Amino acid sequence: MLFRQFVDDDLGCASYLIGDESSGTAVVVDPAYAIEQYLAEAKKQKARLVRVLETHTHADHVSGHGRLALERDLPVSVHPAADAEFASDALEDGQEIGVGEVTIRVLHTPGHRPEHCCFAVIDRSRGDEPWLLITGDSLLVGDAARPDLATAAAEGAHGMFLSLQRLLELPDGVQVYPGHVAGSLCGAGMSSMHSSTIGFERRFNHKLELVERSESEFVAETTGSSAPRPPNMERIVELNRGPFVPAQPRLEAAEAEGSTVLDVRPVREFAGGHVEGALSVPVSGSKFSTKAAFVLRADEPVVIHASSQEEALRATRGLHSVGLFAVRGYLTEAKLTQTMQPVALDELEQLVENGDAEILDVREKDERDEGYIVGSRHMPYRIVREFAGDFNGDQTVITICSTGARAAIAASVLTAAGVKARPLLGAGVDDWAERGGNTVQFRRCGS
Repeated sequence: MLFRQFVDDDLGCASYLIGDESSGTAVVVDPAYAIEQYLAEAKKQKARLVRVLETHTHADHVSGHGRLALERDLPVSVHPAADAEFASDALEDGQEIGVGEVTIRVLHTPGHRPEHCCFAVIDRSRGDEPWLLITGDSLLVGDAARPDLATAAAEGAHGMFLSLQRLLELPDGVQVYPGHVAGSLCGAGMSSMHSSTIGFERRFNHKLELVERSESEFVAETTGSSAPRPPNMERIVELNRGPFVPAQPRLEAAEAEGSTVLDVRPVREFAGGHVEGALSVPVSGSKFSTKAAFVLRADEPVVIHASSQEEALRATRGLHSVGLFAVRGYLTEAKLTQTMQPVALDELEQLVENGDAEILDVREKDERDEGYIVGSRHMPYRIVREFAGDFNGDQTVITICSTGARAAIAASVLTAAGVKARPLLGAGVDDWAERGGNTVQFRRCGS
């Protein structure tokens, strides 16, 4: 049996190549838009790709099934409830797909989405029982996927409850390989581990503990998430459900005029000098694709400002992965006419004491509820661009988060909008509190 897991650490997405050495054939499960990795691995293993299997219509990244169909003439299989507009073969519950000595059994497991399926993989050379389970966005390592991306949360949670009950019928030794790992927005409590077993999850996964206790408890907790939805979610679902998405044109050098400049260099370089009006999202930082998709508009023409062509290509692949295809090119040299001056904790203390600046907390609500600077304003970084016009251009805005990464993005957005903005870099609200800074926790009624 051939088996390979591919993990996109930026998006927290996992995909798979499953095949049979004796027949030299393989399938790809939940492919990313960057299909080159599967082609390279298949060539290395001397395997011929014969099919694409989708666990569901993904909401957080563009699938590569279109490229594999167009460029390699591979058939694509998905459950009928996906309402796919592209030519596809229907997956049905209990169906078995043969790949040489390997059998892939389809388990329809709705909840995250109505069409969601898991794939139980049987290596006939070892026996007739499943060896591993591709769980897609149902059972995750340490968590279960959120139920509110395709239907009403309660409806999705009910479906998820029944699906997880079904997965718990599998033997403890079955290995679990999920469609998402830590870093994805499709689950909140995921482990950083890339695989597990049914037995381990039965023992240590809190969501499965709730499944074994009662449906009402599971639904109540599962529907209580306040995590943001993936950026461009509706657009990405439309792309993945619609006609096949082909490869994009080769990235070329371009001029910035008429486009939004996305500066993907390290933030200190951006602060030292950047193209006027540029937005800063460093490609070297965590969750680049997600952060960029929150900041940029879906069809907005973009030119990437990078330190090198390689850095620009890396950023472009990240943008494409979340459906941002309006990349007109890149530049590595430009007139750097605008700067952004970061602030340090010592200076921030003085500014707060003197009342010389407005403090903008750009973390998510659940983070802020744990403690925030007295008198600070709250606005998650991902919506600052939408409301940048609400800020007084005469007063300096100090952006703050937990480490400085999101604060820098928010400050760049405000600067581009003509607001005097400075980010706190390399520190955050917790560091402020540890130095004795005045903070307060959010208290709910009755607490």
